[in-house]
Amino acid sequence: MNEAESSLVRRGGARAARRAARAAPLPDNLRPVSPGMRGGRYQPLTDADVVRIHHAALDVLEQIGLADATPSGVEYMTRAGAQLTPQGRLLFPRALVEDTLAKAGRRFVLHGQDPKHDLEPWDNRVYFGTAGAAVHIVNAKTGEYRDSTTRDLYDIARIVDTLEHLHFYQRSVVCRELVNPMEMDVNTAYACVAGTTKHVGTSWVRPEHLEASLEMFHWIAGGEDKWRARPFVSQSNCFVVPPLKFAYDACLCLEMAVRGGMPVLLLSAGQAGATAPAALGAALVQEVAECLAGLVYVNAIKPGAPAIFGTWCFVSDLRTGAMSGGSPEQALLSAASAQLARYYDLTGGTASGMSDAKLPDVQSGYEKAYNHALVGNAGANLIYESAGMLASLLGFSMESLIIDNDIIGAVQRTIKGIDVSDESLSIETIRKVCIEGPGHFLGADQTLQRMQREYVYPAVGDRTSPNEWVSQGRPSVVERATRRLESILSSHFPTHLPEAVDAAIRERLPIRLPREAMRPPGGG
Repeated sequence: MNEAESSLVRRGGARAARRAARAAPLPDNLRPVSPGMRGGRYQPLTDADVVRIHHAALDVLEQIGLADATPSGVEYMTRAGAQLTPQGRLLFPRALVEDTLAKAGRRFVLHGQDPKHDLEPWDNRVYFGTAGAAVHIVNAKTGEYRDSTTRDLYDIARIVDTLEHLHFYQRSVVCRELVNPMEMDVNTAYACVAGTTKHVGTSWVRPEHLEASLEMFHWIAGGEDKWRARPFVSQSNCFVVPPLKFAYDACLCLEMAVRGGMPVLLLSAGQAGATAPAALGAALVQEVAECLAGLVYVNAIKPGAPAIFGTWCFVSDLRTGAMSGGSPEQALLSAASAQLARYYDLTGGTASGMSDAKLPDVQSGYEKAYNHALVGNAGANLIYESAGMLASLLGFSMESLIIDNDIIGAVQRTIKGIDVSDESLSIETIRKVCIEGPGHFLGADQTLQRMQREYVYPAVGDRTSPNEWVSQGRPSVVERATRRLESILSSHFPTHLPEAVDAAIRERLPIRLPREAMRPPGGG
């Protein structure tokens, strides 16, 4: 080998070493984006707008109130200071609401089974997760829709368990093969907590179903006291039927969750133009009023109990009355919800990413991207529905889940903003390149240091040249996502539930997810 060849080999080896170093995972503290980065730069409402909405919501609660409270709910809330009218509506005096806001739970951690996934959803810290109750799984290659199953729910959980930019897992599909409501609720909870160590959210239709699930969580935690110290599941609770009515069974579940030490997402999901006013400002007023009533309810049961202010203002396409989850109006309402939660200094949860598209296509991408960009930069603490959802919440695509992780990572980078520290603005770097050569920044020390710590790269998005793309067989983003999906499903089988605990759960509860579905082929 001559000297020139030897030099080429050395340079090639050095490039390979640099590529390997760049491919190695960075420590969490050096990654370009991380869970809980602070948003809040985008504000669709002025400060005066927020105050007007607050006072209008207080007027609604004091003058109109809510109907159809359970007897236990009436007892809790009237004891706290609410007033029951002869027509059966509960009115909430201003002083009661203000006293509740003063003592409401704040700065509570949402725990994962693994403490590395603990969330701190307060101030402007932003976390993205799943949610929903889709009834179909979408095949992104064929366009076919089929009923979702418990196996799908578990598979989605273990995919989320691997995705960097999804920080919690809320139940995303319905176990359609389970017709018994008790079995559906318990198996939903089981599939979620068995599939990931991230914080989980789900819902129950009857309090006795929640009671059985709480017993399961106690076994997993190692005892009720350990569960209460680190509750790793929150309840998604649609405690109201908009406009301004309590939901009977959901309220009974709410009461049990609060007594059982479980954080509660107070979810008000009025649809502007249908179950909420078409005027966006008025829709916000109704949602805020309903969530404030829920906050009174929770604190009447247990002062300071963890409750998430869940203003999920949905939108109608006023031409048809159908939900339009990917609309710009949806982005505005969800971003405004973040501002309102921050006004009250409460942990806020809202929805974003509910594309109206039927497949993970161009429409899905642009609807999710602008919704996430606005809602994330508004500083929403917990952003639900953020990945996998299609057809206005009716369909879920696992391929889309993978693609949406890329979208969320990019949006998180916009939330992080631009570093203008002394080191970032270093004139010395410019001087060396311009005066000492080589006239570009490709090999500069600062470039090498920042290419991983400051820049986000897509996992399935394509940045190759056209020639490279052709040489690879012209793969679409769906094809690349499919390959990654198949890799995860064939290799990632969480083992955090000890076999003895799993056996105890299966002995006491009707778990329908086969153990074989939770192990690699061959039982390895």
